[in-house]
Amino acid sequence: MGLVPTVLIVDDHPLFRDALEAALGTAFPDGAAAHHASSLAEALSRIKEQSFDLILLDLTLGDTQEFDGLTRMMAAGPGCPIVVVSATDAPQAFGTARALGAAGYLPKSMSMEDLSAALATALDGGQWFPPDDPAANAGREELLARVADLTPAQRKVLSGLNDGLLNKQIAYEMDISVATVKAHMTAIFRKLGANNRTQALLIFKEATSL
Repeated sequence: MGLVPTVLIVDDHPLFRDALEAALGTAFPDGAAAHHASSLAEALSRIKEQSFDLILLDLTLGDTQEFDGLTRMMAAGPGCPIVVVSATDAPQAFGTARALGAAGYLPKSMSMEDLSAALATALDGGQWFPPDDPAANAGREELLARVADLTPAQRKVLSGLNDGLLNKQIAYEMDISVATVKAHMTAIFRKLGANNRTQALLIFKEATSL
């Protein structure tokens, strides 16, 4: 990370984007560059154009819900930590975010002081999660591990399936051949323990929902 951290704040509520930017300023009085995105699509477009030191991602956006946005952002491979920011403060959500590869989870109910400390920790390469209840994720660990084991390309294919795209449409979006899409799907079915698209999507939705 450079002397001035660059952070992408992905949230469709302007007031909370401003609150996160203020917390960032408290964490780094010498300066921090905050960039905003109000949708997942805008965020994905931004990470193609520029590198960031940290991404703060709201779970609920106009074009994504729950943990689907996190899996899509992870699949895009931004090359920096992604921290979930959400109004949801259920212990199950904390464990799910951790299992899917997030670097932290910041409930929106946190105080400005705690937000600033958590941001400083994340930008220093650490993780910040509220205490969770292992019982809340009982029985989900294996399911989450299967989804977390998918490669970025496999996650992109699965996201395309989740959007109802055909193989040729997924191939076009990813700039790969239809044969490669089918190969990815075969690997996805094997890793998720699914026999077909429908089963794979059901497993994916169960893992990424609250």
